[in-house]
Amino acid sequence: MSRLYIIHGWAYSIEPWASTVAALRQHGIDVVQLRVPGLTAPSDQPWTIDQYVAWLDEQLADDPEPIVLGHSNGGRIALHYLDQHPGRFRHLILLASSGLELHARRLSIKRRVIQTAAKIFAPLKRIPYIKRVIYRLLGGDYNAAPPHMRITLQHMLASDKDFSISHIQTPTSILWGEADRAAPLAIGQEMHAQLPHSTLRTFASWAHAPYRTHPDELASAIINEWEKIT
Repeated sequence: MSRLYIIHGWAYSIEPWASTVAALRQHGIDVVQLRVPGLTAPSDQPWTIDQYVAWLDEQLADDPEPIVLGHSNGGRIALHYLDQHPGRFRHLILLASSGLELHARRLSIKRRVIQTAAKIFAPLKRIPYIKRVIYRLLGGDYNAAPPHMRITLQHMLASDKDFSISHIQTPTSILWGEADRAAPLAIGQEMHAQLPHSTLRTFASWAHAPYRTHPDELASAIINEWEKIT
């Protein structure tokens, strides 16, 4: 029987996924929620994308044909995993995934401000007041993160640079909210264009975390993809 492994995004609890996961299990899907080191599993050290790939390899070691869903940063980890382990998944589901750097003109204004602020103010981070201002500019992920995970987040963003997904042959379902401001739909459209065996479904009312706002709709969308896969 196939299993669905969920790699959550940049969050410190898997509890917000509870309603969606319950609906999936009620449908008979064997769901495994992976706890990401430094976020929902303890770690006091910064992580690189290669370390997350090695971690995921350990999690999937006993499953020859895993079906993997990656949300946001979880999608980034999954894509880098397939870059290093081609064809290892039976199927990939990307939900508002990170992992692709778009040309600045295609990014949202907020995202461009974040990137520019990170570069301009980097030398000033040692000044306490300036540091607090910078992290407010960089957004909630930075604000909530302890120091070692701020370094991890920097590593994750750096891993997007020059990363190509066009060679990934794994069948991929892409689910994206049209109201997503954290990861604009343009990213999903570009992923769909680059991944040769992908489909893209968009949802008008979804933002970045539909498991919080539309758990039943998200479950239905995943089930729809699951039935095509299995």
